[in-house]
Amino acid sequence: MFMAILDSYIAIVAGPAIQSDLRATDGELQWVLASYQLAYAVFMITAGRIADLHGRKRLFMLGIVVFTLASIACAVAPSPGVLVAARIVQGLGAAMAVPQVFGVITLLVPPAGRHRVFGVLGVVMGLATIGGQLIGGVLVGADLFGSGWRAVFWVNVPIGIVTLLLAAKYVPESKAAGARRLDVPGVAVLTAALFLLTFPLIQGQEAGWPWWTWACFAASLVAFATFVFIERRVGDPLMNLALFRLRSFSLGLVLVICVYALLSSYYLALSVSLQDGLGLSALESGLVYVPTAVVFFISGLVAGRLAPKYGRRVLEAGSIIVTIGYLSAAVLLLTIGEMTPGLVVPTLMLQGLGGGLLITPLLNSVLARIEPDAVGMASGALSTAQQVGAALGVAVVGAVFFTSFRPDVDGPAQAAGHGFAAASLGVFVIAVIVTGLVFLLPRTRVSR
Repeated sequence: MFMAILDSYIAIVAGPAIQSDLRATDGELQWVLASYQLAYAVFMITAGRIADLHGRKRLFMLGIVVFTLASIACAVAPSPGVLVAARIVQGLGAAMAVPQVFGVITLLVPPAGRHRVFGVLGVVMGLATIGGQLIGGVLVGADLFGSGWRAVFWVNVPIGIVTLLLAAKYVPESKAAGARRLDVPGVAVLTAALFLLTFPLIQGQEAGWPWWTWACFAASLVAFATFVFIERRVGDPLMNLALFRLRSFSLGLVLVICVYALLSSYYLALSVSLQDGLGLSALESGLVYVPTAVVFFISGLVAGRLAPKYGRRVLEAGSIIVTIGYLSAAVLLLTIGEMTPGLVVPTLMLQGLGGGLLITPLLNSVLARIEPDAVGMASGALSTAQQVGAALGVAVVGAVFFTSFRPDVDGPAQAAGHGFAAASLGVFVIAVIVTGLVFLLPRTRVSR
């Protein structure tokens, strides 16, 4: 899980080195960064359902093999085109493996201990999101064996091999008892719907939101409506629409979309502000994240212990603290004008404190009431929500940030302050929505 999420962020740090070494155009570099996320988002629900049919362990291990081999292809890629193709395959491998992590935890861990296990998983996911910049900066800066940017992909290989060996020995096989066949029409329509939604979200900002992006959004609505029509009439659906009648699941998915929208967009804005605004190196920029990562790690572990006793109150406290953290960053930057690492680190730590309390119990809140036969499709939907949220946040908050970030007009330091203040206000609005949604979640926890 850590490596799958990390690979959504780590390539951002390596982007300039990749572009220079492979002589990639801006458009090719954009595809190097976006192709992984696109393949990852589009295939996850289908992968979750295939695992229900043919075995979660089997598909998890296949995903690890594909992800690891694709990482090798990325590391040795001689041209931008080969790198983009390898990133697409890498995203497919991640999509095969990631939903099975949620599914296996939900099936194997008794309800009484699930809060703690999902708490650990939430910490892992949060650290991968926060730590991508630091790890990428360390690997590129270290230039291990003269590998340069290629180290950010080589690092996946030993971890993939070890994960594969451990999974073969320790992960039990499981399937959905009632699953009979794959809903091929549903797969085709849902894949088209997710592609039409995520592709313009990823590419729209770079392209300046031309007419075709809005046409894709409109077409995605039609495709989703068609998918609902198909699923209501098929005997063995790709997605059981009855799941969305569970308030904890449907509301939880919206929460996941919003949480990952603010996380991804905020850290992208922070990295651009630190490197392009303040002139920090990739490694120096990554070090700014360290205090936040430490606070998030401790807070997340604490949340895993508090959630079984206090339930939704832990999420409520986390969402309020996160909201205050983003607002305090905006107020400080707007008051002082110029941005410095010392100014933003305390606000980032406050956000890390709240994020640990919010994100770690959230995963269990979404999956707590899901029956075993529906775990695959529910896990795929949860993973897809994370990726769609990340793309949506970068599109919306990214547009706000880049409109205000004008180093050629205001000067680098002031531009960083203006841009990051605008981003902070944007994610503050999303955080307010998150807080409102948290208070609508069911209070009680179901045991089965």
